[in-house]
Amino acid sequence: MDNEKKLQEGNHKKKILAEKIAFGTFKLLSGVIVTVLFVILAFIIIKGASVLNWDFITTPPTDGMRGGGVWPAIVGTFYLMIGSALFAFPLGIMSGIYMHEYAKSGRVVKFIRMMTNNLAGIPSIVFGLFGMSLFVNFFGFGDSILAGSLTLGLLALPLVIRTTEEALKAIPNSFREGSLALGATKLQTIRKVILPMAMPNVITGLILALGRVSGETAPILFTCAAYFLPQLPQSVFDQCMALPYHLYVLATSGTDMEKQIPIAYGTALVLVIIILLVNLLANAMRNYFQNKLKTN
Repeated sequence: MDNEKKLQEGNHKKKILAEKIAFGTFKLLSGVIVTVLFVILAFIIIKGASVLNWDFITTPPTDGMRGGGVWPAIVGTFYLMIGSALFAFPLGIMSGIYMHEYAKSGRVVKFIRMMTNNLAGIPSIVFGLFGMSLFVNFFGFGDSILAGSLTLGLLALPLVIRTTEEALKAIPNSFREGSLALGATKLQTIRKVILPMAMPNVITGLILALGRVSGETAPILFTCAAYFLPQLPQSVFDQCMALPYHLYVLATSGTDMEKQIPIAYGTALVLVIIILLVNLLANAMRNYFQNKLKTN
């Protein structure tokens, strides 16, 4: 009995030690990731803060992008984000609802899910080439905000579909059964019960999609981005400047790199701030829906 008790105590101590080692490893890795993130942000802030001011934000580039600001690029980035969201969000959410709530499980649905996952992992430059072939050339939209928005929308679409579907999966079937038992139709159940409960997680997917769209360079390189365009676009069929492409141009080409590199860091800082503001807005919306569910 004593030997058995000692053996059990020894195994218990080994389990506790293994658990401490595992948690310590996870904490170390998390600390490393957070540290790297803060180092990158600190580097961008330190390098970009020297040129960041109100004039830099509100004025167009001048002197062949060796001076001035990034206002047209900010406006163009917002146009592309809004345009891609108008295309990807409704279509992606409705597709996710159909895939989970209406489509019957089978080979076709499994194939569609597999292809959606594959599309989410395709490099963005492939979407850029496809967008150029389809929207710029075939449909005749030319290099325009419309072509760029649709291309970015296609890029974000798989992510929106998958996150919507996963959000719906997290809702227990008992809520669906209870709603149907009370006489509600399937559409009413989805619209009044399921979708409001899934909305916080759906918004998380939309945040991820917007974050990816706002920082993409390759798709807009082939479909809408202008090298130097100080004036603002007048319609969706015009080209536009965008912060990711503007940053790429400043960092890789030009006649006076000493003047352009600080502007490039300032552009990167503006892009980071925009993504942060979008995330804060989306998180506020997420909290709103969560509080609404609690009160209801």
